[in-house]
Amino acid sequence: MIVRVAHSPDPDDAFMFYALVKGRIESEFEFVNVTQDIETLNRKALEGEYEVTAVSIHAYPYVAERYALLGCGASMGDGYGPVVVAREELDSLKGKKVAVPGKLTSAYLALRLYESGFSVVEVPFDHIPEAVASGRVDAGVLIHEGQLTYSELGLVKLVDLGEWWCRETSLPLPLGGNAIKRDLGEEVMHRVARCLRESIRYALEHEEEALEYAIGFARGLDREKNRRFVRMYVNEYTLDYGERGREAVRLFLRKGYEAGVLPRYVEPEFIG
Repeated sequence: MIVRVAHSPDPDDAFMFYALVKGRIESEFEFVNVTQDIETLNRKALEGEYEVTAVSIHAYPYVAERYALLGCGASMGDGYGPVVVAREELDSLKGKKVAVPGKLTSAYLALRLYESGFSVVEVPFDHIPEAVASGRVDAGVLIHEGQLTYSELGLVKLVDLGEWWCRETSLPLPLGGNAIKRDLGEEVMHRVARCLRESIRYALEHEEEALEYAIGFARGLDREKNRRFVRMYVNEYTLDYGERGREAVRLFLRKGYEAGVLPRYVEPEFIG
């Protein structure tokens, strides 16, 4: 059986899926790798495009009828996360133009929980630093490697949204997860979940090998920054959300609904 696995073209996702893509673990499935930016994957999940797909936690309520969350593969920032940057210090984002990597991203939901009253400009995630530096927007929310490299463009950090969320809730900030199509059936969903967990475990136990593969997705990061970035988002929650991680997802979605960003609250379902 062919199972298409879609993820973002960034090193932490590549690290997670390395063993699946390269056949390092035994499996009854033929896994086919697809890479697209996270907002594109969010939109494709609305249509049920792929059997397994990375998805923003913010997007989950919109796709929950088609997909359940896998119990592994989470990207969570425990005391760190997307960074809001500008050319100079700003007292507030109110009335400002702020670049975001997509309105279904968790970075956008976290920003809306942090503050409101700004004008949203959707910009591809890898173009946001330049959009801020050039003055096209007043501020921007950086995900992926931009969280580590913004100072090279002379930009200043206004807030780390993961750090802010941790202060507010004492929980990690749930950013991304892996979702699996419900129409595969309960048994297949659980078997695929076991394969993904084994892939993550293999990468953690063979870090250098998996990092060598992941650096091909690093978009200019040197080896040490690539290692640092991967370790930020492939952590204890990636192998299993655990109760703390699951509570973080529930609270994030509940607060999104209470703030009027999400149209409804959906209780997340975890497979495996």
